Amino acid sequence: MGFINYVVGKSFRDEKAGRVVVFSGDRRNRGYLVKSQSDELKIKSFLKMFYFAHLSILTLGMLVAYGWSSFIFNIGSFGRPAQHLPKVIAIFLAIYCVFVGAPYFFLWRSFKKERQNFVSAQDEVAVSVLPAGRQIWILVAMFAALALIVIALLLLIRAK
Repeated sequence: MGFINYVVGKSFRDEKAGRVVVFSGDRRNRGYLVKSQSDELKIKSFLKMFYFAHLSILTLGMLVAYGWSSFIFNIGSFGRPAQHLPKVIAIFLAIYCVFVGAPYFFLWRSFKKERQNFVSAQDEVAVSVLPAGRQIWILVAMFAALALIVIALLLLIRAK
């Protein structure tokens, strides 16, 4: 579970006020003080369970949606081959939204409710958004992704 440990580890920071946990989906500049090592271990185990369920729902939903969209595509008549890709993508997205949307909604609602059992409002502190070096790498990654999308679109247009 190295990936989940990595993601959970990114939720904890050392700030001026002390050791702080920053929950995903919360305000960007809000964190909560962690009072002891045992509290940190409890929060880490809670976050590991959440992220494992999160990744499971997304992965299994993707596999179900892919399988069902392939099945529907194989039994149906979709007209010209140029129309196949948009229709398969639409079927995949519809199935994915149904099979991932409801479980993910309930998981997120329970996460927001249960995380208050580990921290209190009195322990809330302001935290820095991101270190300056990390902001640059995120900007570089965004430009690289944008460049890949533009290249892919140009290749698709040129292929027609």
